[in-house]
Amino acid sequence: MQFRNVIGHSELKQKLTATVADGRISHAQLFEGAAGYGSLPVALAYAQYVACTNRNRDDSCGVCPSCVKYAKAAHPDLHFAFPVNTTKTVKSPAVSDHFINEWRKMITETKYFSEQDWYEAIGIDKQGNISVHEAEKIISKLNFKSYESEYKIMILWLPERMNAASANRLLKLIEEPPTNTLFLFVTEASGKVLNTIYSRTQRIRLHPIDENDIATALADGETSKEQIYTAARLSEGNFITARSLLKSASNENFEKFVLLMRLAYNKNVIGLLEWAENMPELGRERMKTFLIYAERMVRENFILNMKLDEIAYLGFEEYEWAKKFSLFINKQNVGKLYKCLNTAILQIAQNGNAKIIFTDLALKIMQMIRQ
Repeated sequence: MQFRNVIGHSELKQKLTATVADGRISHAQLFEGAAGYGSLPVALAYAQYVACTNRNRDDSCGVCPSCVKYAKAAHPDLHFAFPVNTTKTVKSPAVSDHFINEWRKMITETKYFSEQDWYEAIGIDKQGNISVHEAEKIISKLNFKSYESEYKIMILWLPERMNAASANRLLKLIEEPPTNTLFLFVTEASGKVLNTIYSRTQRIRLHPIDENDIATALADGETSKEQIYTAARLSEGNFITARSLLKSASNENFEKFVLLMRLAYNKNVIGLLEWAENMPELGRERMKTFLIYAERMVRENFILNMKLDEIAYLGFEEYEWAKKFSLFINKQNVGKLYKCLNTAILQIAQNGNAKIIFTDLALKIMQMIRQ
């Protein structure tokens, strides 16, 4: 991946390329930030830039043999470690090498993805980890001499999934790596990274992406500018969220949300149970997308209730409906509604029973909507 393929962060890109030009490449760096901010794409672009044999001031060349192999995530001196777990076909001990083909596809095609997206891609329904077996693999790989490049680079995604045993096994290698060996750690939750690792890295914090950069990245020539800029504005600088919001800007989600609220307001328990029973038919990804959409609708309706129409981001159909419905989203229930929806998102992401989750959500909304 080249820096030009990374959304936003122009200032950070300049700082990173300058460290290479000035010969100030730290051997252990930690890229911190939400997945949707682009921490992993930035780390990938930085690795390619370091290895490029014909780099310019702003970016890797993209055409030298090194860049061609990096673009496919298949350079012999580029290594990866990431959370994994056992599956029906991969038995314990599971390590990253078992899933390297899926990983290469994910980082070259999807590029921006969450931890849960990764677990779904490899077919695990539990949290992954970076085990001591993985640590042994890392040590073995990095103790060999580089094959082609000046640098050997290990990109370790989500070090917060390392346990103490695996982290301790890597400490000496991180403190005293072989010549021209780089560790690029990428974390979404730096507070959960073991201090023994965190304290030995140079930290690079990624901030939310500018909404104009997100809007440019979302533009596809088919989706309306209004929908794109609304998604970018509401994403809070998170490209993954913006992408989900744009997908959710469909009549399907609007209709399901309206139906849920009408049934809840009318205390139609039978109707709510039927609604909840039908939701799992959407599939896990579309269920999450609906819940994200529902969160947005609750937020925007509350803004309308507060008479702040100028900062409410709603489409025409949504706005016409919300002019009446917004009266029922108020200071007494907005926080509770938002919390219930957020909890449902987390439970769906953790592969909870969708029918139970949506039944619980629907009945709670029925209790709150008239508050």
